[in-house]
Amino acid sequence: MPPSESVLKLDVETQFEQVSGFSLSSFLANEHARDLLRFATAGSVDDGKSTLIGRLLYDTQSVYEDQVRSIRGKGSTGLDSVDLALLTDGLRAEREQGITIDVAYRYFSTANRKFIIADTPGHEQYTRNMATGASTASLAIVLVDARKGVLTQSRRHACITALLGVPHILVAVNKMDLVNYEKQAFDAIRADFTAFFEELGDMRPPHLYFVPVSALVGDNVVRATATMPWYQGPSLLEVLESVPAAEAGVAHPFRFPVQRVLRPNQDFRGFSGQIAAGTIRPGDPIMVLPSRRISRVRSIVTFDGDLVQAQAPQSVTLTITDELDVSRGDLIVAPEFPAITTKSFTASLVWMDEKPLDLARRYLLKHTSKTVQVQITDIRYRLDVETLEQDAAETLKFNDIGLVEVQSVLPLFVDNYSTNRITGSFVLIDPVTNLTVAAGMIRSIGVETSVKTTNVVTETDRRERWGHSGAHIHLRSPIDFADAVERTLFLRGVFIVRPEFPSDESIAVLITGGALVLTHAASEDRTVRFGERQAVVSDIDDLLRFLDAYAITTGEK
Repeated sequence: MPPSESVLKLDVETQFEQVSGFSLSSFLANEHARDLLRFATAGSVDDGKSTLIGRLLYDTQSVYEDQVRSIRGKGSTGLDSVDLALLTDGLRAEREQGITIDVAYRYFSTANRKFIIADTPGHEQYTRNMATGASTASLAIVLVDARKGVLTQSRRHACITALLGVPHILVAVNKMDLVNYEKQAFDAIRADFTAFFEELGDMRPPHLYFVPVSALVGDNVVRATATMPWYQGPSLLEVLESVPAAEAGVAHPFRFPVQRVLRPNQDFRGFSGQIAAGTIRPGDPIMVLPSRRISRVRSIVTFDGDLVQAQAPQSVTLTITDELDVSRGDLIVAPEFPAITTKSFTASLVWMDEKPLDLARRYLLKHTSKTVQVQITDIRYRLDVETLEQDAAETLKFNDIGLVEVQSVLPLFVDNYSTNRITGSFVLIDPVTNLTVAAGMIRSIGVETSVKTTNVVTETDRRERWGHSGAHIHLRSPIDFADAVERTLFLRGVFIVRPEFPSDESIAVLITGGALVLTHAASEDRTVRFGERQAVVSDIDDLLRFLDAYAITTGEK
């Protein structure tokens, strides 16, 4: 045996001798027995969110010694001390600026429970990241600086967590050491926040907790200390260990968005995805939307073998007993409790883009595994996060929250957000920039839509699908400008056709089919003609304004 192998064998044997009392099966059983709580931090900038998470990790012995050594003497706490915020602020830009930008996910556990933390940013410009981190949480910790009180961003984050349906909200009044642990400072913030949550009405979270802490010193974070004898409640960690963990919708009706159809060979056809709600077993009846065809589950396939039962949020592949037409974007549901098929609904919207909401244009809506074109047809109100008043609005700007009416081109299979946080939520995407511009939660659903499969396609059907009627637009411009116009209209969701050899007959046929036909002649000028109307345009935005003025790209009358 070579010397290296002998040494290796000796080291391995020595290692096993050191942990001879360790039982892998007992360890795995203990891990399986402990439930999991997902929670997020929220609040205004510099309220101490990252320091609080670092304190939780440090005091529960959930960080390695080399991690602590790597941050010792760095940050803002002194040369010989440890800035615990650096344990979660992983991006270089975050460490340089002393702020959180991205959502940092961390895992730790205690003897009673496992935890996944989403450390979210407090800066106003990163509110979208905060909404992302809180969207899957069962509890949200809203931090408030005891010196500053409840700020606008604190209210905005609290409002968003309530909109997202987070059932447990813990208000941690931080930096109590900087106000000499005075009870009055804590009571004032508790009264202010309690009144704020009461004004949320139906959106008010069912469970609300208040805990005074000092994340920097460690008071009341993992264990209670003697610095605040007037507070007799649990520490922050004790609250985290005692609140009920979410059951991921296991008791809800079955929902399974199809992400992919698997057909590795002629003998296998399965439908892959993540269970959004409910439980499924082989032999259970299922319904496929939109076809509403019914079958039964033949098997539940995973990499580790077939299952006798699967539940949310497991990712599995289902096979069924019948040959049904099932595609990506379809929804497999419980036949007795199907989702609602609709093209219209009312939703709470958190606007996340620098460009304001434009009611005249279409956006892409991503709902589970399905993406469709939609238009926001009306803004019911914009919510003032300071006063919670419902203000009239013509648009929504960056970080605005409002209630809107949504009209979809194709039917969607949805639930109310209060019933199912997955099938009741969506994001809006700008088709031109491909940026996520908003997050939405469905509040009420319009009339159920029946999916027609046999009727003749009418002009109205085409206009509803494409958002415009057929038309012919002739453009005189440089070739690169015409290319840019075609690309822009295509990205806006327009049914745009640019025939290579146009004729009057072919143009007429395309217009009848609902297409926007673009023809082009080379010229140094930029002139657009639509019927008898003609205009000189300076750029693409100018051309789009001309088209919208005559309702060519929207289909409005």
